[in-house]
Amino acid sequence: MANSGKMDGKGVLVTGAGTGIGRGVALEFAKEGGDVVLHYAHSSDGAVSAVDEITHSGGKAAAFQADLSDIGQCQDLVAQAREFLGGIDVLINNAGITMNKPFMDVTPEHYNKLYDVNIRGMFFVTQAGVRDMIEQGQGAVINLTSVHAFSGMTEHTIYAGTKGAIVAFTRVLALELSQKGIQVNAIAPGWILVENHLKVLGDFDQDAASASIPAGVIGAPEDIGRLAIFLASPEGSYIRGQTLVIDGGQSAIMPLTGDFREPRQEQWGQGYVPGL
Repeated sequence: MANSGKMDGKGVLVTGAGTGIGRGVALEFAKEGGDVVLHYAHSSDGAVSAVDEITHSGGKAAAFQADLSDIGQCQDLVAQAREFLGGIDVLINNAGITMNKPFMDVTPEHYNKLYDVNIRGMFFVTQAGVRDMIEQGQGAVINLTSVHAFSGMTEHTIYAGTKGAIVAFTRVLALELSQKGIQVNAIAPGWILVENHLKVLGDFDQDAASASIPAGVIGAPEDIGRLAIFLASPEGSYIRGQTLVIDGGQSAIMPLTGDFREPRQEQWGQGYVPGL
C-alpha cells in the first residue's frame, strides 16, 4: 500500500467502516500512512477484510464492533480505539442509517433509530473522541452528511432531518473546538456508488446514470477519502465549520431547465443586447 506520508503517525478512527464510504475512507487514510481503527455495527466482513489489506501492506489497523445508538458502546468504542492507536488524531464520523418511508407511515421506532445513530451517536462519539485532541492542542473531526441536507427527496423526512442537523452541529462544534486547535468540518457526498445501492437498485443502467452527472461518472468511496485527508491535513487547516459538497456537479444543475448537455433553444435578450 503506497504511503505518501501525509498521515504518518496519525491515529484515525472511522465509524461505519464495514462497508461503502467508511471502508473506502479508512483505506485511503491507511495509504497515506495513518494507523486506522474501523468501526462496524453488524457484519465484520468488510472491516476485517480492510484490516487484512492494510496490515498485509505494512500498515496498522484494527476493527471494533459497536452499536452507536447505545451511548455506553460509543464510549467503549472510543476507549478501544484510543488504546489500540495510542491516541486519536483524526475522527471520521461516517456511521449512519438511511431509510425511505412516506411521512405519515413513519413510526417513533423509525425516528428514534435514525436520530439515535445519525445524531446522538455522532455527538457522543465525538465528545469522547476529541479528548486526546484537546490535550495535544490539535486534531481533526470530519462529519459525513449528505446532499439530502440541502435538496429534498420524497419519503426521506427522517434521514434528511438528521443530515441537516449534522451541518448545524458541525458549524457550532467548529467554533468551540477551533479555540483548542481542532479542525471540524463536514463532507456532503452526492451519489457515491456503494454495495447497498447495488442491493437496492439491482442491475441498473450505470452509463445512463453517469451521463446525468456533470462529471460523467458516479463517485467512488475513495473520492470522499481523498477529500477527508485534505481536510485533516495542514493544507486544509484554514477551513473550519464548513460543509463541502462533493457530488460531481450534481447540485449545480438548475432544476426544470432540461438536459444540461444540450444547447439552449431559446434566445433571451433579443431587443436588449446588441448582436442577438
